[in-house]
Amino acid sequence: MQKYVVRNIERPSKELIDQFAEHDSTTVYEAQGKIGLMAPYMKPLIAGRRVCGPAVTVVCPAGDNLMIHVAIEVCQPGDVLVITTIGESVHGMIGELIVTALERRGVAGVVIDAGIRDIAQIRKMGFPIWSKAVYGLGTTKSRGGWVNAPAVCAGTEVHPGDIILADDDGVVVVRKSDAEFALNATRKRVEDEEKTKARIVRGELSLDFYSLREVLQRQNVVYYDNIGEIEASK
Repeated sequence: MQKYVVRNIERPSKELIDQFAEHDSTTVYEAQGKIGLMAPYMKPLIAGRRVCGPAVTVVCPAGDNLMIHVAIEVCQPGDVLVITTIGESVHGMIGELIVTALERRGVAGVVIDAGIRDIAQIRKMGFPIWSKAVYGLGTTKSRGGWVNAPAVCAGTEVHPGDIILADDDGVVVVRKSDAEFALNATRKRVEDEEKTKARIVRGELSLDFYSLREVLQRQNVVYYDNIGEIEASK
């Protein structure tokens, strides 16, 4: 199987990235049809940080980070480096030195379905990373892989140039081809949620405005005023 590096990819416009950056990952995930969400084990190293940018994808053999070093060269400012492995891996694929190099290239953040290390130093640097594990296990640099090839990271397919949005809730992928639709749907969802919030503030119950009482009835959920009524009904 041929391994390769694609130096140049089509990236979404900065304007589009900035518009997505106004929203959280959960809202985008819901709005685009409950798709694109990475597995729940992908945790932020630094709480409260968020990134939004085009994906540069890296596929490495498990335990080998050669292709991450290759990817540094092709990254552009604002990119999000998305790293996955062939075979399960919790190796510390990224540490302080690689993060320093990524910062130098202007990379916005990293999403890695493997391990990271040197986290005390990286936290001091303030660099945002979402990873599967924190583990000091070292890597080799001797096996080739792919940069800017289609990849599956934490159970979600990612193509080079797809939009990655990551925050405390998780990591979501927006396909390049779906970006305009997803953005419009996200804006519509935000508007609807604002209206719903206003109804809650007015004292309305979600049971009523979501018509959930009918669901309870279909599920044979019965209301009682007290526990004694349950005993009496038997």
